[in-house]
Amino acid sequence: MNNTYTDLVKQTFEFPQEGFEVKDNYLEFNGLDIKALIDKYGTPFKLTFLPKIGMQINKAKKMFHDAIKKNRYDGEYFYCYCTKSSHFSFIMEETLKHGVHIETSFAYDIDIVNKLYERKKINKETYVICNGFKTKAYTRAIARLINSGFKNVLPILDNKEELEDYKRNIRSKDKVKLGLRVAAEEEPSFDFYTSRLGIPPRDILEYYVDKIKGNEKFELKMLHFFMNKGIKDDIYYWSQFNRVINLYCQLKKICPELDSINIGGGFPIKHSLGFDYDYNYIVNEIVANIKSMCKKNKVPVPNIYTEFGSFTVGESGAVIYSVIGEKMQNDRESWYMIDSSFITTLPDTWGIGEKFLMLPINKWDQEYQEVHLGGLTCDGYDFYTSEEHINAVFLPKQQASGEPLYIGFFHTGAYQDQLSGYGGIKHCLIPSPKHVIVGYDKNGQLKDWLYAKEQTAQSMLKILGY
Repeated sequence: MNNTYTDLVKQTFEFPQEGFEVKDNYLEFNGLDIKALIDKYGTPFKLTFLPKIGMQINKAKKMFHDAIKKNRYDGEYFYCYCTKSSHFSFIMEETLKHGVHIETSFAYDIDIVNKLYERKKINKETYVICNGFKTKAYTRAIARLINSGFKNVLPILDNKEELEDYKRNIRSKDKVKLGLRVAAEEEPSFDFYTSRLGIPPRDILEYYVDKIKGNEKFELKMLHFFMNKGIKDDIYYWSQFNRVINLYCQLKKICPELDSINIGGGFPIKHSLGFDYDYNYIVNEIVANIKSMCKKNKVPVPNIYTEFGSFTVGESGAVIYSVIGEKMQNDRESWYMIDSSFITTLPDTWGIGEKFLMLPINKWDQEYQEVHLGGLTCDGYDFYTSEEHINAVFLPKQQASGEPLYIGFFHTGAYQDQLSGYGGIKHCLIPSPKHVIVGYDKNGQLKDWLYAKEQTAQSMLKILGY
């Protein structure tokens, strides 16, 4: 029986597959030579492969445009990027190259919008969808943006009191576009029945009639809907989806200016070589269901907005580690110790038990064994012991001599830097690793550069007051 790591992968999955292949026993990521980056920069390092962002955006745009054409759907599709997934300038500017709009979550996002405008990366026609429960600083920042001439800023009302802030602070001569967020009901296994965000569906119609209808300053343009579980092909998602579309139809009959439905984000990304999700089917069902319900209610179909975050940037990211030691703690459990920490570099593995796509970079021709992966902090939960498709981790065996085993966690580009506190204090003072970016230069050639060096002791000590 063949028992190399290559044999294990090929017996378990269809391999190679999009984004991953092995050449001369070294893994390549989207055609990128990871070993060459290891030799140049050393480990650990975070990697951002910018071209993947455009690939994801264009993939979604094509799917929605194809579904619109197939269903003879009269509305348009708008792709918005969910900034909280990653706020870095190189991420934001890369997304904007592909004709997307922006979704914000907090007051400081508006400062980023202004910076992007100064750099001529957006214009005052760009849609800025303002979500979240809003502080006074956030509503004032939104008002300033509208007052400065941005034409398509849409505050999505998260509660019934929010509108009062805009009445006081917005001085636009044109009517201000508004959205209403519908508080979604979650599936029974969730920690709560109804999302804390948004206005209860039973209150939407009355609120519109009492506060917005006939208002000379504001008009309702968008109904917003999002479930924490994401877009899944199950009865819970479709029942909630259809309830919101039905609510849109009821509103449309008394609010002719309402013309858009925003289904938020929620497309999953590949966290295993066994990932299976029929994006085309889901997109077609979304478009077809909206059209069907609108036809039944005899109202025009809305424009469709999405706010994809993880789907946009998740698959562009990776973290590369070296295995710096092996420990046999009993007769069964072998530990590979990495040169960083899962808690500090991939906090979702610790906080919510997230699984990422993990593969070795080298030694694919070696025998494999079941192992546990341990991080450098002294925290008992700084480990990674199972993958999404199986309750175990298998990796090539270490050798007494030769190069160390390198491992990569892939599709880590969303949320991890924000959650771990980029540039701040880390558990056990484990430093943030260096950050390498790969993108195309002006001649269309791939180029790598160091965005950030490994965090220094001095930077941490300064924050701590030493």
